[in-house]
Amino acid sequence: MFSSIAPRYDLLNHLLSFNIDRLWWRRTAQTFAHILTQPDACVLDLCCGTGDMAFAFHRQAGKSQPRILGIDFSHPMLQRASAKSKATALRWVEADALRLPFPDSRFDLVASAFGFRNLADYDAGLREIARVLGAGGECGILDFGEPGGFIGKLYRVYFKHVLPKVGTVISGVKGPYAYLPASVERFPEPDELLERMRNAGFQNVSWTPYTFGIAGLYRGRKR
Repeated sequence: MFSSIAPRYDLLNHLLSFNIDRLWWRRTAQTFAHILTQPDACVLDLCCGTGDMAFAFHRQAGKSQPRILGIDFSHPMLQRASAKSKATALRWVEADALRLPFPDSRFDLVASAFGFRNLADYDAGLREIARVLGAGGECGILDFGEPGGFIGKLYRVYFKHVLPKVGTVISGVKGPYAYLPASVERFPEPDELLERMRNAGFQNVSWTPYTFGIAGLYRGRKR
C-alpha cells in the first residue's frame, strides 16, 4: 500500500500538513540533540519511509556525524530515501520493524515518525525497540493525536473528509489516504501507549503534544 504512493509521498506530506510536518521533524531532532551531537552515537530511524526523520537528525548532528540508519519494509520508499541522501553518509536497510536485523543493545536512539502506528503489534514493536537499544538508550515515537476543543473539531473534519480526497487525487491511489484516519483512531491514547512503553522496559516515559495535540512525541529511556 505505501509503496504505491512513494513517488509523491514527500509532496503530499508537506502539502496535506501545510508544511507543519517540517517543524515536527526539526523539533523532534532538537529534543534528541544530546545524542545526535555525539560522534560515536548510533541512531535508528524506524519505519523511515523516505527518510525525513533521518535527514532531520543528520542536520541536527552537524559536524558530529553519528551513525544514522533508516529501516523500512517498502523498497520504493527506501529508493526515494537513497536518492535524496547521496551527499550524506546515511544508510538504508530494507527489513521488518518487528524483526530487526540488528544485535541486542546496538543503538543509542531509536525513533519512528508516523510509522510506528502502522505496526501490526505495538507491544512487539516496543519490545523490539527495547531489545536493540543499549542500557540508557532512548526511544522516540512521533505520531498523530486527537486534539480537543474547537481545533479538534476542525481537525477531524479536515483529517477524515478533506485529506483522504485530496491525497487520493494527487497520488492517484485511494487506499493509503482512506486508511490514514482509521489508523489514527485505532492508535492508543497517550496514557495507554505510555503504559505499554513501561511494560516493554522503558522508564521516564512522557508525551509532548505538538501543534495543539495534532501530533505528539512519546519518549522513554531503556532501563
